[in-house]
Amino acid sequence: MVVCVFGIIYKAAMIQICGAFLLLSKQYGPVITIFIGNSPMVVLLGYDCVKEALVDHSDVFTARGNTFFASSVFKDYGIVLSNGERWKLLRRFSLTTLRNFGMGKRGIAERIKEEAHFLVERFRNNGENLFDPTDSLRLAVSNVICSIVFGERFDYEDEKFMTLLSLLQEMFTLLASAWGILLNLFPKMSNYIPGPHKKVFRNLDQLKGFVLQAVENHKKTIDVNCPRDFIDSFLIKMEEEKDKSNTEFHFENLFGTVIDLFFAGIETTSTTLKNVLLILLKYPDVARKIQDEIDSVIGQSRSPALEDRINMPYTNAVIHEIQRFADIVPMGIPHAASRDTVFRGYNIPKNAIVSPLLTSVLKDPKYFDQPEKFDPRHFLDDNGCFKNNEAFLPFSIGKRSCLGEGLARMEIFLMLTNILQTFHLKSNKAPEDLEITPEPGTNGVTARTYQLYVQPRCQ
Repeated sequence: MVVCVFGIIYKAAMIQICGAFLLLSKQYGPVITIFIGNSPMVVLLGYDCVKEALVDHSDVFTARGNTFFASSVFKDYGIVLSNGERWKLLRRFSLTTLRNFGMGKRGIAERIKEEAHFLVERFRNNGENLFDPTDSLRLAVSNVICSIVFGERFDYEDEKFMTLLSLLQEMFTLLASAWGILLNLFPKMSNYIPGPHKKVFRNLDQLKGFVLQAVENHKKTIDVNCPRDFIDSFLIKMEEEKDKSNTEFHFENLFGTVIDLFFAGIETTSTTLKNVLLILLKYPDVARKIQDEIDSVIGQSRSPALEDRINMPYTNAVIHEIQRFADIVPMGIPHAASRDTVFRGYNIPKNAIVSPLLTSVLKDPKYFDQPEKFDPRHFLDDNGCFKNNEAFLPFSIGKRSCLGEGLARMEIFLMLTNILQTFHLKSNKAPEDLEITPEPGTNGVTARTYQLYVQPRCQ
């Protein structure tokens, strides 16, 4: 159904744009076209509709939409916001490189386990004092990405490390704000009006300098027969293709891909972990059941390992349910139609923005009983065994699904189980007083601010 409503989109962006689309879908169905000026934006709602578009018609809807951040900020470099042959080559290279470094295997899992121990010690150093876990979680997750990209982890107090994270955080905060939503809806207006988006370009220049310095340091010590990290691997590929005039392996794409890895790998995972701890404070009985499973499967004599996950159905179900319930990327990342097409009876023109509303998938009542309620039984069968659900798509679906899905799953499991193996989570508020809905005005991507303290478990 076509709805021409500039006003409702503007107001929705300032309040909660996803909620507006969900309301419209009840009246007009799972395919909604909204005209922004003369440009159509097609919103897809519900698992069946999203899957049909991104999987069954992937040849049409795999392209990435042209947004403010794609064209003005990143200039179509990197993986996440690029298209065509560039996207294919960089995604294939990045997936291969990450697999070579142990994505989903022992290599990266060992790096995460090491970082989980640093995180646990940082929690322990707070004693039984209240603290906000946000920064600690972000530091730990960031260090995992740094070890993959730069080949090293940083001390949590390292000034260069803190500057890097501050620059990234400012950019992500803008992207998550109503201002960021409006810029993506109306990218052309960014050239004519002042605003906080101007700071994005200054931050980007500083980040580029940080990566450039790392690249120069790598060039001095690189061993082409034994790449240490992602930058080494990319530099080797750049050298192999240096005589190709149309090569995609150059610094701008290296920088764009590194920023993609940081954006995809830091805020989403650290925000998910922040939600995990908050929800477990809200439901202490759930935390106790996870600890019972940890004690039964792992015990206290060794650290959790990735291989334990298959024997821990309740923990696995809780993690899945928190990811579903927290719903931290409700709008997904915009796609585009690569050609004129007819989808579910509607004519969609070439280059039209196509937005798969992931919140409508994760909370699709056809696939989840009581979707607005937190309930680990959404992923447990009657015998207490883990059961998958095809509508569990926090990382999207199809050829454009999140590059770091495997890494994120590993981090969430290993960091959570290390924390709960060591500590009881405590709050100075009663569970019923803890609010687990997102911060207002952030389009659903920012968890509430809260404090907790940890109490060491009896060994």
